[in-house]
Amino acid sequence: MNLKPNRVVVKVGTTTLTREETREVNLRRIDRLARVLTDVRGSGWDVILVSSGAIAVGANKLRFTERPSELRFKQACAAVGQLELTHIYDKMFGEYGQLVAQILLTDDDVADNLRRRNLRNTFDALLELGAIPVVNENDSVATGEIETGEHKILGDNDTLSAIVAELTGASKLILLTDVDRLYDSNPRTNPNAKAISEVREITDDLRIAAGGGSDWGTGGMSSKLSAGEYALKRGIEMTITGGDNIDAIYDILEGKPVGTLFRP
Repeated sequence: MNLKPNRVVVKVGTTTLTREETREVNLRRIDRLARVLTDVRGSGWDVILVSSGAIAVGANKLRFTERPSELRFKQACAAVGQLELTHIYDKMFGEYGQLVAQILLTDDDVADNLRRRNLRNTFDALLELGAIPVVNENDSVATGEIETGEHKILGDNDTLSAIVAELTGASKLILLTDVDRLYDSNPRTNPNAKAISEVREITDDLRIAAGGGSDWGTGGMSSKLSAGEYALKRGIEMTITGGDNIDAIYDILEGKPVGTLFRP
């Protein structure tokens, strides 16, 4: 499939959408995200948002004090949280006159050729109509990753975003996360960790340097490497940068050096 030079997928992680200290939704950051993505679409880009956070938001609303360990409660949290996030996105984007749509995916949706074609047609139609599709894995149905932590076809939302980028022909993929770029070791535990500005292939050294996920999310730097590897093989340019600076999206789309660039 030919890549579309004006189409971008932006993935936002749980730690970007919620406040670490209270686990409440970070409304200020989501408002900024809505404003920037609306502005980017207005400048001529097709924009697709892949959003994590459903389980964390649902767990907080259901008054869990920590991430539930039992599968059925994770699914319940996802069901509650997805509705809450959809409401917030609709309200925030609506403040800027931007229409949003929701697409929830499972492994079967991307594994089956007919469903893939239907999905691609749906994405194309929504983008032609000026909407920003908001995508998440359907955690209330797709249980493999939230139950075991193991990646199936979709895996975590980092991998999901790379699959969505390929499915829709996006030329750029942006991952907004809790670190500003990729490092050769964990910068939280090693003050001498060196930043990596560009990646052209996924090496064993990079895999060793990648750490685990957050307490409330499922992705970590290792999942971002997996997404990067998927994107590189398909000619998609991927950037990892900090979710605390939403405006960096402008610089990335203008080709300025930001975070870590995975260059095909």
